[in-house]
Amino acid sequence: MIEKLKELRRKTGVGIMDCKRALEESGGDVETAVELLRKKGIAKAERKIGRVTKEGVIGSYIHPGEKLGVLIEANCETDFVANNEDFRKLVHELAMHVAACSPLCTDRNGVPGELVEKEKEIYTEQVRRSKKPEKVIPRIVEGKLEKFYAENCLLEQPFVKDPERTVNDVLKEAIAKFGENITIRRFARYRLGEE
Repeated sequence: MIEKLKELRRKTGVGIMDCKRALEESGGDVETAVELLRKKGIAKAERKIGRVTKEGVIGSYIHPGEKLGVLIEANCETDFVANNEDFRKLVHELAMHVAACSPLCTDRNGVPGELVEKEKEIYTEQVRRSKKPEKVIPRIVEGKLEKFYAENCLLEQPFVKDPERTVNDVLKEAIAKFGENITIRRFARYRLGEE
């Protein structure tokens, strides 16, 4: 049981007592215990979202060849977490994600209203040209707009290292792991020669 407890703690970073309870609940199965802890952690993380994040770090990533670079500001609640190696690794991975996926903004609030309206116009015209009934056009346009957000908003994009999860899912798991709120305040992506 001790070895399983050590393995579960290594995999999740969760406290000993929580690991012990999860192992008991899962009948000693480490993988099931990991899943239980993730579910419980995400629920706890939901309650932490919204708390003030005034500490953090600015992470960076320079792509090999030095023609693409990213700066990203990730905030947390305490300097204890900001100085944690795992937190800094997360920020670096998020910078790599921005380099690879080129989001326009952090979340939907960052998408300019005029861009949303322009996309709606384009989608509406596309759907009309495909001769769909007028009453279904708004639903189809809304679906296309959701896809636009998923492709262009950092938090909604599939995480480059694990496309089964969104960047927001990765952040929630980090919130559960570190026990405090984590936010992405801003980022900048630079490509040599781009305006």
